[in-house]
Amino acid sequence: MTVRCDRTPAWQELRKHFEATARQFDLRQAFAADPGRFAHFSQSAPALFADLSKNLIDAKAEELLFALARQCGLQARIDAMFAGERINATEDRAVMHFLLRAGAAPAGSLAGELGQVHTTLDAMLAYADAMRADHTITDVVNIGIGGSDLGPQMAVLALDEFVAPGKRFHFVSNVDGHELAGVLKGLAPEHTLFLIASKTFTTAETMANAHSAKRWFEQSGGTDIARHFAALTTNVEAAREFGISTTFGFWDWVGGRYSLWSAIGLPIALAIGSEGFRALLAGAHAMDEHFRNTPLERNLPVRLGLLDVWYRNFHGFTSRSIAPYHSALKRLPAYLQQLEMESNGKRVDLAGDVLPFGTSPVLWGEPGTNGQHAYFQMLHQGTDVVPLEFIAVRDASHDLAGHHAKLLANALAQAQALMVGKEDAGGHRHFPGNRPSTFFVLEKLTPQALGALIALYEHRVFTSGALWGINSFDQWGVELGKVLARDIEPRLSSGDVAGLDASTAGLLARLRQG
Repeated sequence: MTVRCDRTPAWQELRKHFEATARQFDLRQAFAADPGRFAHFSQSAPALFADLSKNLIDAKAEELLFALARQCGLQARIDAMFAGERINATEDRAVMHFLLRAGAAPAGSLAGELGQVHTTLDAMLAYADAMRADHTITDVVNIGIGGSDLGPQMAVLALDEFVAPGKRFHFVSNVDGHELAGVLKGLAPEHTLFLIASKTFTTAETMANAHSAKRWFEQSGGTDIARHFAALTTNVEAAREFGISTTFGFWDWVGGRYSLWSAIGLPIALAIGSEGFRALLAGAHAMDEHFRNTPLERNLPVRLGLLDVWYRNFHGFTSRSIAPYHSALKRLPAYLQQLEMESNGKRVDLAGDVLPFGTSPVLWGEPGTNGQHAYFQMLHQGTDVVPLEFIAVRDASHDLAGHHAKLLANALAQAQALMVGKEDAGGHRHFPGNRPSTFFVLEKLTPQALGALIALYEHRVFTSGALWGINSFDQWGVELGKVLARDIEPRLSSGDVAGLDASTAGLLARLRQG
């Protein structure tokens, strides 16, 4: 049985501790008083190292947060997910993206599903390797949106070092035709492979782009749709009517933002090959096992999720910034935005009761050192405290002298400066310090390391959502706007404003002018 966090004794104890001690917590004093602070608040996990020591937390708060996790029944919730129970209650679905990266050995009652996973995976990877070896295909265009775009795009960019020579990858998600037109401008139909990623093959934005791509292909002299188009969908019949014969499906227990491990990951497999894709899965699986089996005190996703609850509900921090100090991770912040805000941006609990506390923070960020020259001013001297997460990679994949040392030095210095600050009586050059940060270190940016990093964030989001007592696996909030758009679209042609509010009617009329 699970219990919502604010209904536990530990929650009340955390509130007392925060008011009595933690509100005045100072990192500089904490490090001066405890030579072992770094060792206690840092740890290794599969493929990465995490330093949590520069966060606004002491041993007592951490002890109470672990008690909170136990009193909420976190382990039971974890076990329920890995057992295949239907924890996505509003859609009556299991949540089993972890199965997509599990090994080939039978998994008890999930052996049947695991067999289907590996049958699809083997077929997808065989196709990926065949197309990688086809030198007539130079460009791959993935057409999808949300989880069918953000995950694959982020991973392909992150693993650029491993991408097959002679292959270029493009991602189209926006229904704004400027995006698709800009991609098509540089392509030749005979050298292009289009991937249409839509579970139902009905997603409005994706299908609008897919039909436009098909028209361009035919009008530009393309003659073999079956060879140059593949679909990542369960609606095989609709794909066949489109002219597509190569399809790879997935299951309703795979949420969109957790789907890069499934057939949705085909562009990743095309980019880095079957061996690389299996390494990506292996890294995620190692983190799954860590999350599933490690005691709370050394369970990194749990520690991070508890820290998120501490910051959101006690310190009142409303956002968190992501700063990857590796240019290949440029799309990681956008990917994490969907993962966390679509999962935990909820206002009611599992029973449908309105929550009396905040849930998902706003996630945002840019690669360092670009962010240093944009928004770090606010992080250092602004009126709001924003926890920052640094992601550094120890070994560079280039041989340009001096660059990587400068990059790593900047990451270390920024984390240090946020914590220690600087005194200035005049005020303008005063840095208050005591600004929290977490520092992740990957040895190399490999498929396995990336897989572990992504799974770490997945399970972290699961942890905070479980404590808040919400359903982290539905996304009803995206539906209303889609429904209203279907009503508004024909009005842009007809000019009919009957039944619209005054603002929407006025804007529609303005957009029809000219």
